[in-house]
Amino acid sequence: MITITLPDQSQRQFEHPPSVGDVAASIGAGLAKAALAGKVDGRLVDLSFRVDRDAALEIVTDKHPDALEIIRHSTAHLLAQATQRLFPDTQVTIGPVIDNGFYYDFARDKPFTPEDLERIEAEMARIVAESLPVERRVMAKDEAIAFFKAKGEHFKAEIIDDIIPPGEEISLYGQGEWVDLCRGPHVPNTGKLGAFKLMRVSGAYWRGDQNNQQLQRVYGTAWRNDKELKAYLTQIEEAEKRDHRRLGRQLDLFHFQEEGPGLVFWHPKGWAIWQVVEQYMRRVYRDHGYQEVRCPQILDKSLWEKTGHWENYRDHMFTTASENRDYALKPMNCPGHVQIFNHGLHSYRDLPIRYGEFGACHRNEPSGALHGLLRVRGFTQDDGHIFCTESQIEGEVVAFHRQAMDVYRDFGFSDVAVKLALRPEKRIGDDAMWDQAEAALRKALAACGVEWEELPGEGAFYGPKVEYHLRDSIGRAWQVGTIQVDFFMPGRLGAEYVTEDSGRRTPVMLHRAIVGSLERFIGMLIEHHAGAMPAWLAPVQAVVMNITDAQADYAAAAAKTLQNQGFRVEADLRNEKIGYKIREHTLKKVPFLLVVGDREKEQGTLAVRARSGEDLGSMALDAVVSRLRAELPEHRTPGMATVQ
Repeated sequence: MITITLPDQSQRQFEHPPSVGDVAASIGAGLAKAALAGKVDGRLVDLSFRVDRDAALEIVTDKHPDALEIIRHSTAHLLAQATQRLFPDTQVTIGPVIDNGFYYDFARDKPFTPEDLERIEAEMARIVAESLPVERRVMAKDEAIAFFKAKGEHFKAEIIDDIIPPGEEISLYGQGEWVDLCRGPHVPNTGKLGAFKLMRVSGAYWRGDQNNQQLQRVYGTAWRNDKELKAYLTQIEEAEKRDHRRLGRQLDLFHFQEEGPGLVFWHPKGWAIWQVVEQYMRRVYRDHGYQEVRCPQILDKSLWEKTGHWENYRDHMFTTASENRDYALKPMNCPGHVQIFNHGLHSYRDLPIRYGEFGACHRNEPSGALHGLLRVRGFTQDDGHIFCTESQIEGEVVAFHRQAMDVYRDFGFSDVAVKLALRPEKRIGDDAMWDQAEAALRKALAACGVEWEELPGEGAFYGPKVEYHLRDSIGRAWQVGTIQVDFFMPGRLGAEYVTEDSGRRTPVMLHRAIVGSLERFIGMLIEHHAGAMPAWLAPVQAVVMNITDAQADYAAAAAKTLQNQGFRVEADLRNEKIGYKIREHTLKKVPFLLVVGDREKEQGTLAVRARSGEDLGSMALDAVVSRLRAELPEHRTPGMATVQ
């Protein structure tokens, strides 16, 4: 007898090994019809998979968390089948699932055109209508190589020959006339698919090696239903409008050029935003007991060997040499902060010691991965490190959590997900210390009273970390802040403090950042606010405009008064029509437009207009100062509306 335990802990028994589909059918016809796959003891399998032992089983329908991965994987096969139906001379290579969709790499002499993608998409829809059964079979390695060579699929044969160990069986999936090498699982038939769209074509190299043949990569997206697909396509359309690179050019904030790939040229208005973010975060440091420090950009190779970076992170580091010594540009600030801690003797009474630095770092990111401000080679972090005892970890993490949530609220983010990234496969230290570090973070998060998701294998090589993921105004999630427990690096670099009994002990090191890379965070802010930054963040907070030359002196004096109050205000005294000036500065997304005519000059007021077009009425200069000051985070109450 085989006992199957379902998620509600109910059990079903079968005399013979049932398939996952059999179990679904035994529960009800509705579930059997909706089923896409199964999860046996945590492992995803096809509906045809037979359970030959007692096991826990989940039936995967389109509502299951793993459904999208299966749908997207199966839609990738749908793309490949449709492509080879229409273009039989095309070879398929690999087709993995990626965020929000999938891609497939094809070997074909003639480039795919937009019209080709339309034809392929239409053929995919026809295959869905055919409801072809998707069937798994296995072959011996040599048999599979011969099978794909006979089909002219030399790339598939090469994969099998290079990757699959001798004597191991190969898993294949077929639907109709089409078959591919694949581990699965897949939907039971092509009729289960349908909410998809092909997005674009790009170039790729076979097995990621530029010395190999160039392939064509077709990207697509797939969802549970048409409603989700439509929502995603709308999000993509909105994201294109908000692209920080386009807005950066339009608003004259920054640029990139070939002489400095992945490095930002900040223009005055972009640097004004930077300075507001940096000074805001500097206040956060100050208000929460951090001492600001500054460390060298380049450090000797020997230090990076001690920390483990040379062994685990060298490919991402820029290196140089001088006088027969090897150096590296720092990819992170932590080793330097340990050196400051070590420069003197500390007692347990001194802990926790908190250092903060706006540290400029460099990482050798692949050129193909660079993406405006969001992925650069040179960046600055609001980086901090806390040296503390084990008993202080909980309190420090709880305090950091509160700081981070306040910061995100001030920048306009209210939807924040907390995740716990656990030990990766490539790491330093023993499992006992990792157990201790992970347990400390779980305890601290529980004390914060928040729910969190755990991410196995995604921690840093030196310790687990709490991550903060912000959802922006169009629903995209961004991983930003982090706090990490590190039991290893301080010991490797000789950090010690004097204990109560006059002994020596290694402190725990907490790595923390709230906004992370300032470049990336500013890129996020631009896209989140569609370039229309809140007044406290805007590079130009207000423009004073005269209607005729008769008000020019008054307008200039009003602008100067506001500037002297610390606001970023400009005067536009050009001999242009006021409607033209208003339109121009509205397009530049200036929060407040302050208009001066004869009446305003006579009364000593300014006509205030929001960038949304709302007329806020005439205000005395003091009232305008109060209105601008009310936009600052320290003067706002939670939930208070800001100018749009």
